Amino acid sequence: MRNRRPRTLARLTLAAALVTGLTGLAGAASAEVPAPPQTGAAKSDNITHLASKPMTGPLAGGVNTDMAFAGKVAYVGNYSGFAIYDIADPADPQLISQVSCPGSQSDISVSDGLLFLSTDSSRSDNSCQSVSQSPTIKESWEGIKIFDVKDPRNPRYVAAVETRCGSHTHTLIPDKARRAVYLYNSSYFPNATYPDCQPPHDRVDIVKVPLRHPEQAAVVASPVLFPDGGFPGSATGYATSGCHDITAFPARDIAAAACMGDGLLLDISRPERPTVIDRVQNAENFSFWHGATFNGDGSKVVFMDELGGGGGAECTPEVGPNKGATAIFDLEKRKLVFRSYYKIDRHQAANENCVSHNGSLIPVRGRDIMVQAWYQGGFSVWDFTDSAHPREIGYFDRPPRNPASFGGYWSVYYYNGAIYGTESVTGFDVFRIKDRRTDSAARVKLKELNVQTQPAFWG
Repeated sequence: MRNRRPRTLARLTLAAALVTGLTGLAGAASAEVPAPPQTGAAKSDNITHLASKPMTGPLAGGVNTDMAFAGKVAYVGNYSGFAIYDIADPADPQLISQVSCPGSQSDISVSDGLLFLSTDSSRSDNSCQSVSQSPTIKESWEGIKIFDVKDPRNPRYVAAVETRCGSHTHTLIPDKARRAVYLYNSSYFPNATYPDCQPPHDRVDIVKVPLRHPEQAAVVASPVLFPDGGFPGSATGYATSGCHDITAFPARDIAAAACMGDGLLLDISRPERPTVIDRVQNAENFSFWHGATFNGDGSKVVFMDELGGGGGAECTPEVGPNKGATAIFDLEKRKLVFRSYYKIDRHQAANENCVSHNGSLIPVRGRDIMVQAWYQGGFSVWDFTDSAHPREIGYFDRPPRNPASFGGYWSVYYYNGAIYGTESVTGFDVFRIKDRRTDSAARVKLKELNVQTQPAFWG
């Protein structure tokens, strides 16, 4: 990695000019390739598939990852950069622009016209024209890039912050004074041969971004979350060497951190000094604590287990119902109390990668309902109001890829009346659910949604 300070603004401005030259592909580019049919897909009667928009231009051949939303715009991360869609008509999303900026995995969030992009692959520098370079080289770079997207047709690259061990994911924490945002950076897998990613990697880097001066973004704290070193590992569970993803619930000043062998509940009332409230260490059947979702009032949290790293066929009879699943915890006196597991019961083929993955809450007052991706297992809409007895109320199960290869839904999120999904290797999909149990959610209108920064819908 290169110096721990961001590159100069002049260097970034030059990079921005090169990047924005690749944008402006609105509408026409997405129309060049017909939407791929979902031939052979199985689904519940309450789910309608509205649209598929294939990857094009500099993102074609990449891997779609996470999403963020603001107004009537969706931002879609991709290993090769990111795309911006107009979703005013969910049944016909239009590509506004896309930016070529390679570097896995492009976890993405937006706030106040700024877009934050995670880079978790070692690069020659922090520009969007960088090339792969070994992390054993001190000058290599990984971290968080910042773009101005106030004009979504012309994204502008304005800053970059290097972080230790790169940036696999990041979580946006708003400053209570609304003058800045904090980014909790998650990364893992240190190595003694990596100059800027030395073990033990028992911390998270916290980046502060002044909203009026994003070029001044910098790491302001690196709190240690695992003074004892974290879970040491087992025959079935990963040892903890950092966090994979963190989901915040700012209204209650708490966050849930999924950290390989550990699940944490954090106090984030002082954003630069998060503290551990409670910890569950490698719960039974868990392999890799991957992500988390709170319910609408922050009284429950579910943790996902990414058994097999996202590439394994973990939805088979042999694996069973409790591994590669989602674990439901009630929060009782700020303690994580395990209640049950949830996993789709449609067995997938041995050549279909399938495991619990990214999802979001569907805001239904009085109920705990979420939609969740399962890679080639499609997605599931499920109710965990009764924490001990979760049940599915809708699904879309995409057909297996032929010939067999990696694919399926990376993230599936509900936003302002529609369900949006990033199909990893084909494109951007939109669905609608029509069901009396979820119809009231359409009345909840958000101005912005970063799924890992959950709003309090009530309570």
